[in-house]
Amino acid sequence: MLTLGACAGAPPGDGLAEQDAGNADASESEIHPAVRQARAELGRLLFYDPILSADGETACATCHSEHWGMGDGMPLAVGVGAGTLTGPGRMGESLSRRNAPSLWNVAQRTELFWDGRARSLEEQAILPLEMPKELGLPPREALAALAAIPEYVRLFDEAFASATQGRLDEASLAQALAAFERTLVSDNAPYDAFLAGDQGALSAQMQRGLLLFEEVGCDACHTPPEFQSDAYADRGVGSDDDLGRVELTRDARDRGAFRVPGLRNARETGPYFHDGSIETLREAVLHETEQQAQAGARTLDDEEVDALTELVQKGLLDIARNPDRPEQVPSGLPLPRDGFRIPR
Repeated sequence: MLTLGACAGAPPGDGLAEQDAGNADASESEIHPAVRQARAELGRLLFYDPILSADGETACATCHSEHWGMGDGMPLAVGVGAGTLTGPGRMGESLSRRNAPSLWNVAQRTELFWDGRARSLEEQAILPLEMPKELGLPPREALAALAAIPEYVRLFDEAFASATQGRLDEASLAQALAAFERTLVSDNAPYDAFLAGDQGALSAQMQRGLLLFEEVGCDACHTPPEFQSDAYADRGVGSDDDLGRVELTRDARDRGAFRVPGLRNARETGPYFHDGSIETLREAVLHETEQQAQAGARTLDDEEVDALTELVQKGLLDIARNPDRPEQVPSGLPLPRDGFRIPR
């Protein structure tokens, strides 16, 4: 659990600055743990604060909520201009053409977004501000808004006391958001206990599913133990309105290909695929086994599909480190509210 103020009150020159590489070129491993914590705490506030949006009502958490598997529970994401009520049923003109991807274990990715357009968490964190249908607020305007709030100025000063760049600039904003996203880790599921030697952690049905997972080749793209990869694949869903990665690479081999999603906490992240076209997890698993059969794997019967589904649904579930939503944010703006307007 993150605790606000874990590094609060630590002034510049308290010893942390000297131990923190602290600038844009520093690797994550070189940053002092207390500084990393302070940045993650700042990033958590920014993640939930609508101050980073053009309408003052939309936040990163609008499309990436802990209530919906760090997604939004909808087929296609809806950005600015749709109010503070979020989750299934959110409607507005800023309708994305893609599903909001889950952020669980996002730090293990080397390429971000469905098409891989971002090569770092820091780059990924800034891009939604620049997109008119997402947050729609140019970074320079977001920084001006943050600089006008004394509490944010103080938090940036503390979190980036040793930074060689400005303490409240685009680089530090991206680093704070990325530091928070690096805390979104899921690695303590029943599967992990089974891997560590607890044979009872997975039911016989889930163990059967694990064998099937390897047999039909699911592990080639959803690679254990993370059950994800930076591969791109055309899985036979979507439309010609969205050509996938080819729009970025201009390589014909990437036509219809999208980044392989992670399977950890997949129970929470539906609907599924880049266009949200498959509603339930079992339907998604069935679709994938059919795709594998077309590629040469054997066709699974209903009981085998059930076993695979149970593995993903229960064996890979770990939400113990769901982030804590702050009760309020320094801007004083109302936080996004998850409506729970349909049964889960």
